[in-house]
Amino acid sequence: MNDRLQQLAIFVRTVETGSFSKVAREFGLSQPSVSRMVAALEERLGVKLLTRTTRQLSLTDAGEALLTRARDALAGIEEAENAARGADRLSGMLRVALPATFGVRQIVPLLPVFLERHPGLKVDLMMADRLENLIAEGADMALRLGEQPDSSFVTRRLATARRLFIAAPSYLVRRGAPSSLADLDRHHLIGGPSDGSEPNWTASRDGVSETRPVDPRLRTRSAAGAVACASAGLGIATASIWMCGEELASGALVEILGHYRLAPVTAHVVFPAGRRPTQKARAFADYLAGALVEGA
Repeated sequence: MNDRLQQLAIFVRTVETGSFSKVAREFGLSQPSVSRMVAALEERLGVKLLTRTTRQLSLTDAGEALLTRARDALAGIEEAENAARGADRLSGMLRVALPATFGVRQIVPLLPVFLERHPGLKVDLMMADRLENLIAEGADMALRLGEQPDSSFVTRRLATARRLFIAAPSYLVRRGAPSSLADLDRHHLIGGPSDGSEPNWTASRDGVSETRPVDPRLRTRSAAGAVACASAGLGIATASIWMCGEELASGALVEILGHYRLAPVTAHVVFPAGRRPTQKARAFADYLAGALVEGA
């Protein structure tokens, strides 16, 4: 990358992250080097791009004008290079933010085929059970589960999986199996990440919807935690087939209340707002749309 392009790239990432030190780590430079490159860009253009205080960086009007065009220019260069190589020869780094358990269980097994098709591509799996700030983290795309209320992002549906009530056989031996949602009042319940602070469990039976307030004995902020607690015989949980399929297959967990239907969970790909999705991100989304199995 020549000096002018690197200056633009560093300027864009400095704005997106709000941190010289984070950009320095991304580019393998020292923090003073990053600061000097932004200053050199300002000197070359003859305008002030950033206002620096001890707590934050903010854009000037000139910086606002440059930011969008710089993003477009950098994306255009990458697109042009990939177009010259051909659609089957993507290269560079693809950064994907995604939930940890979903990534380990569903996405990682799909990577070998995709990476074999694109040997010049590298992938950074930014796994975390929290919603990433896609722009600040530098992600090209995110994989997210459930409804996506933020309309400022570009989203695409990938696949849908059934959710179910689960428990360990050892728990059912001790406590018995519930036959209705009302029976859950007499059981130990495990609240997962989608249940909220005051959860209700809603399911339909013969087309009729029922809602029960639940007071979990255990709460967890990760799907893996809920499945692990249920597998340990600690109570009843809800989970998608994507998250608990291995335990069901091994017999560590069994489905209960099978005559009820919980709302399914949908996987989406989310692209950062304010920029066109990169070619490598679109290619990975296309691949996942065909490879990710619908969880019946």
